[in-house]
Amino acid sequence: MSINKVIITGNLTRDASLNALPSGTPVCEFGVAVNERRRNRQTDEWEDVPVFVDCNMFGTRAEKVAQYLVKGLKVTVEGKLRYSSWEKDGQKRSKLDVVADDIEFLTARNQDQQQQYQQAKYAPQQAQYAPPQNVIKAPRNVQSMVDQSLNEAKMANAVNPSLAKPAPANDAFWPEDIPF
Repeated sequence: MSINKVIITGNLTRDASLNALPSGTPVCEFGVAVNERRRNRQTDEWEDVPVFVDCNMFGTRAEKVAQYLVKGLKVTVEGKLRYSSWEKDGQKRSKLDVVADDIEFLTARNQDQQQQYQQAKYAPQQAQYAPPQNVIKAPRNVQSMVDQSLNEAKMANAVNPSLAKPAPANDAFWPEDIPF
């Protein structure tokens, strides 16, 4: 199993640009500068070295957030790494960037913009993939299944008292009573 999750905090290096894919899906592109602390071997002191990370966000949220992403703004970006490679002028090139799932503003320019962003942040995101088929879904109301299982156990205990278990403390239930 592998996990592809990235969380970075830094300052925007440029204003966001809003483009669209050939399919019409909006794409917001922006850059984040993240400081990495390293020890300078010559001076034996710690220094900050900037790392520049390109980021993309897709869908309706990208459209709504793009207007607030301005150079110098401090943000936290949560997403996943994406590797892409291509050939240009006979040379192979590659790039590692972040596909942002969520952006949190750590500094707001004014209160009105912060409120507008919060509304945009929770706007529904367009689906970027087709949901898998034949997936077994968990029941919506697990508590009713647990209650039903407890009632069945009580009925069984009434018929055969030797199967009775000691009563759990604080109205809790036994893990083996869960029907799944």
